[in-house]
Amino acid sequence: MCTVERPPDTRLAAGIVDVFVYVVVLNLFVEYFPAVVSETFTLSLLTAVLLKGVLELVVAAKEWVKARFRAASSVAGRVLAGFLLWLVLFGSKFLVLELVRLVFGERVQLGGFFAVTLLILVLMVGRAGVRRLVAG
Repeated sequence: MCTVERPPDTRLAAGIVDVFVYVVVLNLFVEYFPAVVSETFTLSLLTAVLLKGVLELVVAAKEWVKARFRAASSVAGRVLAGFLLWLVLFGSKFLVLELVRLVFGERVQLGGFFAVTLLILVLMVGRAGVRRLVAG
């Protein structure tokens, strides 16, 4: 019986590492920011998975809007693309807060707009740092 080795799926591995980073960061926020609450570790893990999905969508939307901004040839097109970029960046925080509230109710709270903005910034920096560390 011959087995064929497949190269590891680096996207899957990176996604798993991202979720682990998100769990660590989220639990540090739970520990040090009273407005951020997760009743159990399991809820923290599930919240990290939800955040991973939502942030991937937000990053994809941001990249799409940035491409539209670069491709815009008129001032009106650039203004519209700039507004859309602001809307994605600003509105994504409310999307995260609302999804967490809908999925987990009162058992998970990410604080308000400023707390979730800081959380998302730290998640993204942590993710980039760990990816850079793992890449060598």
